[in-house]
Parts: sequence; C-alpha cells; structure tokens
Amino acid sequence: MKNLQKGFTLIELMIVVAIIGILAAIAIPQYQDYITRAKWQDNLSRVQAFKTAIAECLQNNAGTMAECDTTDEVRSSTGALTLPTVSATATPNISALAYSATGILITGTNGVGSGGASCTVLIAADNSSGSSVAWRYTNGGAAGCGKSKTGVGT
Repeated sequence: MKNLQKGFTLIELMIVVAIIGILAAIAIPQYQDYITRAKWQDNLSRVQAFKTAIAECLQNNAGTMAECDTTDEVRSSTGALTLPTVSATATPNISALAYSATGILITGTNGVGSGGASCTVLIAADNSSGSSVAWRYTNGGAAGCGKSKTGVGT
C-alpha cells in the first residue's frame, strides 16, 4: 500500500520563508522611501498658496524680485496670507519655514530626513523669462537628502 504525502515538507516551507524574507528585505526600504517622499509632498503643498502669492507679487511689480523678497512685501502687494505657522499639529513634518530673497526654505523634521537628520528644500522663483515664474528646487541638509528623499530638486 502506498503512503500518501499529507502537508508540506520542511524544505518546501523553508523555501517559502526564504522567498518572503527576500521580498520583505526589498520592499520595506522602498516603502519607507515612498512614505518619506509623500511627507515631503505634503510639506511642498503647504507652501503652494504662498508660491502663488509670490508669483502674483512679481507680476504686480513688473518682475522685480526686490519688491517681493519679504513676506511683508508679498502680503502688501497681494493681500495674501503669509507662510503657514509651523507647529507640531499644523505642520507635523516641517521644523522651520523661512522666506527671503533667495526663496522659501523648508526644513523638514528628522522623521522626513536622511538617516534621522534633517533635510531642507529651497524653492526659488525664477522670473528670467519675463512672462512667467518658474520654480527651482534645491535640496540640502544632511548627506543623502536628494531627490530620492524629497521627490524634487537635484
């Protein structure tokens, strides 16, 4: 009489566990990068209204950046609100926001940085074409704070 096999052998179970382990080793870091880029997209969307106000200020002042290089100048020219207030509840992924003649500087919290360190993104208005404003994104901060972490810039 033949003895029929019931269930899986030990080697078959070990192969399945090894495959799951390999897939998890690849997927978890990719998922963490995806989450970090999503948090940075949230950071960038929070300053979108202020970017629009800067573009409007430049249009109202014939493209003169000197007339739109502080939040007070942008607000008086457009009537727009200023940059969002940074707080743990309102902006959980931003530790600091600043605006100057160089552009909007977003400093991310350590949770959206590289290896626990803080990353920065500088959003600079480029109105050299004269007809429209283009935005340049530059990454900075800790090593590894590039486009792979923030989703924008160089």
